[in-house]
Amino acid sequence: MEQELQVILDRIQQLDDGAMDCARLRQAQLAKPPGSLGRLEDLSIQLAGITGCVNNQIKSTHLLVFAADNGVVAQGVSSAPQSVTLQQTVNLTRAKTGASVLARHFGCGITVCDVGVNADIRDSAVLNRKIAYGTADITDGPAMSREQALQAIRTGYELASATDADALGVGEMGIGNTTTSSAILSVLLGVDVDTVTGRGGGLTEESFRKKKDVIRRAIAVNQPDAADVVDVMAKVGGFDISAMCGAFLGAAASRRPVVIDGFISAVAALCAVRLCPRVRGYLVPSHASFEIGYRLAMDAMGLKPLLLLGMRLGEGSGCPLAFMILDAACAVMNNMATFDQAGINDDYLEPIRQGDQFTVEE
Repeated sequence: MEQELQVILDRIQQLDDGAMDCARLRQAQLAKPPGSLGRLEDLSIQLAGITGCVNNQIKSTHLLVFAADNGVVAQGVSSAPQSVTLQQTVNLTRAKTGASVLARHFGCGITVCDVGVNADIRDSAVLNRKIAYGTADITDGPAMSREQALQAIRTGYELASATDADALGVGEMGIGNTTTSSAILSVLLGVDVDTVTGRGGGLTEESFRKKKDVIRRAIAVNQPDAADVVDVMAKVGGFDISAMCGAFLGAAASRRPVVIDGFISAVAALCAVRLCPRVRGYLVPSHASFEIGYRLAMDAMGLKPLLLLGMRLGEGSGCPLAFMILDAACAVMNNMATFDQAGINDDYLEPIRQGDQFTVEE
């Protein structure tokens, strides 16, 4: 499996610099002040680098949701019972959850994949790729074996590779996964648990203190190697996060943009970037998660969210919104008139293009 992972990583290519240069030139020719469409311009250039084409379309989008349970919930780190994972996994296929309602509203496809729910799911709408019935309690030892972590990565990679869509999004369902995400992030960034741990779905002050103590104990017991991402995911992560990491790799290997949802999705994306830095160019952040560790994960990848909505639901709920922004970026690139087509002499913009009068606001 280790060799298989390396084959996957070797398939991921750098963005096409030539296509991005052509996209920048096209943006400069459009009838507007330079940079006046902000992130939409940036996204259109990024899409050119991903696909190798200046003009792109986002006709089809698809959300991949990976569901799994986490043994660490036995330590009382979540306000919700573990049974919620099972129920919401099924509800995701019926357009009854936040993410699936948004996906249906915007015409986004959705696949819900069971990689480790602690129950038998007898609903055919849920894709069965179960690795085990939940992970082990990370305060007692590793969440999973290294082989299981690699299997989860491969599962996510294969699903993303096989999903036919112009853009993919990656979400999750799993009670307790803000705990595992915080543990992974603390190790990968080498920062204190307090810095990356939030309240998740909502905890009392006493439960919040317990959650941080549980993460510290898990890291102390398992001693994950920060230089070995697979080791970190296997020891203090979850099947969901490992599969999500694989999905990010799969999207990049197939040269398609892939949207990051919130905190857990961002941690999985960071794992993918640590495995292969070239993945970063394929990532499109959606909203700024309310979770405290989200900003650190994004800073570590040099990314900024597109939306500030105060969201913290997870499930992939930010992805359908970001797909619409990607579509808007394509519409601008494909349909705006150039200065020549609009009958405008753009000589007046020359000082701005040379940087004499134009500054970009943060």
